[in-house]
Amino acid sequence: MANNNDIAIEVLDLTKQFGKFTAVDSINFHVKRGEIFGFLGPNGAGKSTTIRMLCGILNPTSGTGTVAGFDIAKNPEDIRRNIGYMSQKFSLYEDLTVEENIEFFGGIYGLSKAERLERGKQVLEMAGLEGRQESLVAQLSGGWKQRLSLGCAIIHRPKILFLDEPTSGVDPISRRNFWDLIYRVADEGSTVLVTTHYMDEAEHCDRLCLIYRGKLIALGTPNELKLLHNGDLLKVECHPLMNGLEVIEKMPFVYDVALFGASLHISVEDDKKAVPSIKAELQKNNIEVLDIQKIDPTLEDIFVSLIESEEQTSKQ
Repeated sequence: MANNNDIAIEVLDLTKQFGKFTAVDSINFHVKRGEIFGFLGPNGAGKSTTIRMLCGILNPTSGTGTVAGFDIAKNPEDIRRNIGYMSQKFSLYEDLTVEENIEFFGGIYGLSKAERLERGKQVLEMAGLEGRQESLVAQLSGGWKQRLSLGCAIIHRPKILFLDEPTSGVDPISRRNFWDLIYRVADEGSTVLVTTHYMDEAEHCDRLCLIYRGKLIALGTPNELKLLHNGDLLKVECHPLMNGLEVIEKMPFVYDVALFGASLHISVEDDKKAVPSIKAELQKNNIEVLDIQKIDPTLEDIFVSLIESEEQTSKQ
């Protein structure tokens, strides 16, 4: 494993098997110090299993990894002292007050009474919970719990922060506010590794790792990943929509077609040649064409395309 002061996390051929099932399949990546690194993938892709190995909770079946310079298999206690961890379940004690939760987590991380008092005030300010110290956590909304949980995870000022699906189950405004806090944590010097299946959140990351069925299928900045799209991308609105999908996916020049809300996203080699052919074929099948235009690919388009490619490869 390379000794590089600019690297906060590094894994080499990291693998985790549960019996015959391979949850994480020989993945390789590194995270730079001060970076917001997104670990992206659908539920069951292997994101949480990877996080648990990096936190020293699970031993890898094979491969190696370092976090804050410590080996994930040999030095799990050293790793835990240098990281913060927050999951989608928030890990808060709902029958305790806001202040009691902050006090408890400060004690868990070994802070002195003076440190707990000082940093507790900072947590309250960051979470926007000043004046609510005596409120039971059970009475807080999901967004408030989320912010408090983040505050408790960073009360000891960790070098590296792991956020495992931290915005799952909260409303869009709370998600946006939470990302403002993530930027603040990174600006103050912490490295952040965040797992998510929300594609819009991936845009906020410095770099992204896409994982599917335990395998790393793409790695790069959001803009770099968008360049992976083959050919041109068309957005088609038609009625009936599903009939249009069935017609278009049979056309020979179409790479792939996916349902996006009330429209179809279609990958083609050349939009100028494809548009008139698609219009004609839809009309021939009594499908009304409401709109058709070329668009720039989103990360979701890239991810769908990569997954479909993986599926086709696995069937061969």
